[in-house]
Amino acid sequence: MAMQKFLLTGTGGQGLILAAIMLAEAGIYAGQNVAQSQSYGPEARGGASRAEVIIGDEDIYYPKVERPDFVLTLSQEAYKKYGLHLDEEAILIVDDTQVTEVKPRSKNFYSLPITKAVRAHFGSEQSANVLALGVVASISGYLSMDNVLQSVKHRAPKGTTEQNIKALEIGWKMGLKAGENQENKHCQNEGDES
Repeated sequence: MAMQKFLLTGTGGQGLILAAIMLAEAGIYAGQNVAQSQSYGPEARGGASRAEVIIGDEDIYYPKVERPDFVLTLSQEAYKKYGLHLDEEAILIVDDTQVTEVKPRSKNFYSLPITKAVRAHFGSEQSANVLALGVVASISGYLSMDNVLQSVKHRAPKGTTEQNIKALEIGWKMGLKAGENQENKHCQNEGDES
């Protein structure tokens, strides 16, 4: 694929802007062209936030994501704002701990326990953004784990590097497993049709 467009959404304070910066930097490490932008409500913490990343080997003429290939949403409010009206080709990834009401989709949908997994491993929600980054990056299949890991090591706040590396690894595995399950479900559905 020549270009992938990501939209990471949630609530201010969840660290999604940092996750988007890490994703963009991983694209740079992979030798790709990258654009990254963000916006959040005036209330910063608690208001809706969105961060956009475009990664590809083509020139990027416009830095905003209008038709995302991947949408991650870590809050119900963000889902209502950014995930509710997606076309079926966009891949939607939601944190099932935070996003409990989702319009049915026939394909390209992942509901994963992102916050729950972080709490179970670390006792808090810190690093949920990096676990989510691992999920998104592994499902996209565009970047290598090494590129993302390099970015996490470079960008992790002081004193959190080891926890963020572990969170990335957990998220990466979660994304790979979810992708395999989706593929198996798709193959079963095709088998049922024949």
